[in-house]
Amino acid sequence: MSTHGPYLAEIAHLMGDPARANMLHALMDGRALTAKELAYLAGVAPQTASGHLAKLMQGGLLGVAAQGRHRYYRLASAEVATALEGLMVLAGTQPTNRRLPSRVGEELSRGRTCYDHFAGRLGIGIHDALVAGGHLNVADGGYGLSVSGEAVFAALGVNSEQPKSRRAALRPCLDWSERKPHLAGSLAAALACRCFETGWVRRKKDSRAVVLTEEGRAALGAALPGFRCDEPEAVSPAVRAPETVFA
Repeated sequence: MSTHGPYLAEIAHLMGDPARANMLHALMDGRALTAKELAYLAGVAPQTASGHLAKLMQGGLLGVAAQGRHRYYRLASAEVATALEGLMVLAGTQPTNRRLPSRVGEELSRGRTCYDHFAGRLGIGIHDALVAGGHLNVADGGYGLSVSGEAVFAALGVNSEQPKSRRAALRPCLDWSERKPHLAGSLAAALACRCFETGWVRRKKDSRAVVLTEEGRAALGAALPGFRCDEPEAVSPAVRAPETVFA
């Protein structure tokens, strides 16, 4: 008999409560928030939020850091973010949720953060241009960079030699809004960080949505010919992904 079943049910129960689900969703942009902020976003009283946060901490879904008098909560790991994004893919297939809200949905579909990397058409555009240019190879359960791929990341100012960890450097993930793969992994996170540092991509206030600036469009286009991200109906190149992953 599997020993994973009971704990899987516990995790599902933790994520399934509406208030806790709203808290987890609010942390999907990778930033840390206070208990007061999470209470407001979840629509519950501060005392109720404290109980929910304690359960999420105990379940290993959240981490916390103290700074002065404040405690800041964030998702415990990229794996938690991946699980949440996968659930969002499933939720999006239900008849009651076939369409995203028009304004917010379009902003998130165009570009957003998924924990620490880009998703939406921005993330898909980067993925597709790398695939079409022959810059990615299937390797070690994820993607590996070809010589030309290393040159692309170097041109963007990203060191492709990442410290060894259990996390894949690059891997394909099914995008919940577009149903096509975007890039996740430590290198995808490093690229997102670089784009924020240079101002190529900027965050939208109080949202996971991000905006690709004209400087960013030019920089990505110069290093990655064929890059595009504004066409909602663009068809992704055929990719033989090493596994099915949701993020």
